[in-house]
Amino acid sequence: MCEANAYLIEDNDNKLIMEAVDTVEPEGDGIRLVNIFGDQKFIKASVYSLSLVDHKIFLKPRNC
Repeated sequence: MCEANAYLIEDNDNKLIMEAVDTVEPEGDGIRLVNIFGDQKFIKASVYSLSLVDHKIFLKPRNC
């Protein structure tokens, strides 16, 4: 399996926001995440970095 966990970087801490993410799509002013179970989340953030070997997606909140 090649899914990843998505983390939101806040105050130098990584908060897990979704496990088993299969799809990451830009949408409007944020990112839409979809996991392997079909659950979806919209986060007002941008991709900060990807760690493909560790299966991690790091997102940084967008300033309003």
